[in-house]
Amino acid sequence: MAKNTNAYLKKNQWWKFVISFLVIVIYLLPIYAVIAMAFKSPQDLGPRLQLPRGLYLGSFQKSIRNGNILNALKNTAIITLGVVSIEVFAGCLASYPLARNRSRMNKAILNFILAIMMIPTLSIVAGVYKLLVTVKAVSTYWGIICVTAAFGLPLSIFLYSNFIRAIPVSLDEAAAIDGASVFQTFIHVILPQLAPVTVSVIIMKGIGAWNEFDFSLYVLQKSNMYNITLTIKQFFSESATDLNAAAAGALLGILPPILIYLFLQRYFVQGAIDSAVKG
Repeated sequence: MAKNTNAYLKKNQWWKFVISFLVIVIYLLPIYAVIAMAFKSPQDLGPRLQLPRGLYLGSFQKSIRNGNILNALKNTAIITLGVVSIEVFAGCLASYPLARNRSRMNKAILNFILAIMMIPTLSIVAGVYKLLVTVKAVSTYWGIICVTAAFGLPLSIFLYSNFIRAIPVSLDEAAAIDGASVFQTFIHVILPQLAPVTVSVIIMKGIGAWNEFDFSLYVLQKSNMYNITLTIKQFFSESATDLNAAAAGALLGILPPILIYLFLQRYFVQGAIDSAVKG
């Protein structure tokens, strides 16, 4: 009976596999096109989706030499590290009292945080830019870090709050009986259990900060402060006749987050499930 049921499901749900395959192709095709163009020589005039005849590394050398890619990678790494540090540190600290003290005030605060997530960031870019100009934060690391972290913090608090709710309150009570303060309970009891959701926050917010473009376009106005997205945009504009070098620069820009995600994907999936389901 079970075998017949499985066979029936497989027979009548084949279209789901077709749709999944098409979605995968749509997502992977641009990456494949960038890789193919990056390793092609300028003399290879074949179709852009055709595999290169040989591995040509000159485009990478030209991209690094003329595109300021290394400086952009440094800037992006600093910004991403700052954003992730703020979101992990502030997110878990803010989530602990919100998750443990289920008062009307805290419920209202959580609803307010969720409401902030619904606001399109670019709808208030004029006010944010004016504030950054006033405090002289334009074209500075701390300016773009604070802006990016501020708009990403609500989701971090939401994930941490749901995860902490799944941790038994009895652990807090046992720590209090042993004489631990609230802060000590958080550091020694709660924080070690937040590793899965912390990995999820690091990946989600790290990739978001790495690929940030909208606010960077307004905040980072000096070329020596450009992040990787602005540098690649500028390089594609200036190298319209040399798309191979531009593709090589784009590949260097997307490679670090892809490697980090592949390395941490197991923890990311587990943390996302625990945060969304258990909470």
